[in-house]
Amino acid sequence: MFKKEKIKDLHYSVNGVIPADKLQAAADEILLEYGKKVKMPGFRTGKVPLNILRQKYNASAYGEAIDKLMNDDLNNYIAEKKIRLAGAPKADLAGWEIGKDAEYSMEFDILPTLPAIDLEKFTITKKVAELDEKEVETALENIRKSRSIAEKQDEKYKAANGDVAVIDFKGFVGDEAFEGGEAKKHHLILGSGAFIPGFEDQIIGHKIGDKFDVNVKFPTEYHAANLAGKDARFEVEIHEIRKHILPELNDELAKQVGQESVDALKQHIRNILTEQYNDAAQREMRNELLDILGDKVKLDLPETLVEQEYNMAKAEFDRNHSHCHDEKCDHKWDEKSERKDAERRVKLGLILAEWGTQNKVEVSRDDLQQAIWAEAARYPDPKQVFEFYNKNQNAVAMLRGMLFERKALDAMLTHVKTKEKKVKADDLFKQASVR
Repeated sequence: MFKKEKIKDLHYSVNGVIPADKLQAAADEILLEYGKKVKMPGFRTGKVPLNILRQKYNASAYGEAIDKLMNDDLNNYIAEKKIRLAGAPKADLAGWEIGKDAEYSMEFDILPTLPAIDLEKFTITKKVAELDEKEVETALENIRKSRSIAEKQDEKYKAANGDVAVIDFKGFVGDEAFEGGEAKKHHLILGSGAFIPGFEDQIIGHKIGDKFDVNVKFPTEYHAANLAGKDARFEVEIHEIRKHILPELNDELAKQVGQESVDALKQHIRNILTEQYNDAAQREMRNELLDILGDKVKLDLPETLVEQEYNMAKAEFDRNHSHCHDEKCDHKWDEKSERKDAERRVKLGLILAEWGTQNKVEVSRDDLQQAIWAEAARYPDPKQVFEFYNKNQNAVAMLRGMLFERKALDAMLTHVKTKEKKVKADDLFKQASVR
């Protein structure tokens, strides 16, 4: 048991002593466990005398024994004090020698006790947007475009925005052709912005068989330094023009996307849009509640967790800006501001973790699976996402933590007062994506 303690806020400094005979006994127990498995010349397995084991493994056994007995002291202490560690303790055993009492010191931070939070005193704004039927029409048009057929046009047809032009081109700066500026039978979607600004615009209006020059200027920020900011001329020949023919909006098209009729498809789109509106509004409400909790709830913070959060943010910043020199960086590391942000994240994380635990918030297996499926759906190869989570339990734990905080916030929102505010859909999604 610890002999001395010094407590300041959430930081504990304690001192303990492990008597030499107790330490030797613990080390001998460990040595005897070694002896059951170790093989040594002249002895059968499990029959090596203790004094021989001490000669070879004493230092290792003592190390394990000290760790075990210090942990026993710590566990007894935190159980008696009814406290919880905020991180791994730092132990110091300087000056100890085998055969003597082991005097050690230990420092650690504990988690704070969450004060009572009267959520019913808080009022949150719920932003409500009226569904715009134009969005339904836009979604229907996108469905038609996704099932369009690019039909070849005849020699009289003039290329228009949205068409696919099959072209040969060769680029020149002055009279010199430049590397990477030539291609044959290239399929270019006009209006896609895939080429240098102004290139695609000069294709529009031309017909199959036309040979002509396109004059453009490379952007000053162009990735090839030898071309950046320079005037260029491209010799272009059009081989084909393909126009996207949209299918008719009818019940047959609706059935192709899983609905029985056009009316059913429209209602399905309305349901999806309504769900998106509700999700955006919910995100805004979560953000507002987080701001209130960060401002209204008073909570001492373990410096261990703040420092850990700060260092993680600094490491990520350094990784993201490793390519950039100080004079060229548009964003500098602001220690004061970043530490304040780290304190806010730690504070909110502690509040949500403690409140969620007290109110029996749980993340089920179905919650995890749905979240992984939702993430996988955003990638061209969903299998890679599933494999990542199957092989990376740390990532699963992080995802579980994020889901827990979100569910805790949503549970909190059921206790606050709400007031509705009508907004335009564009404003709702703009606001929801800010944070």
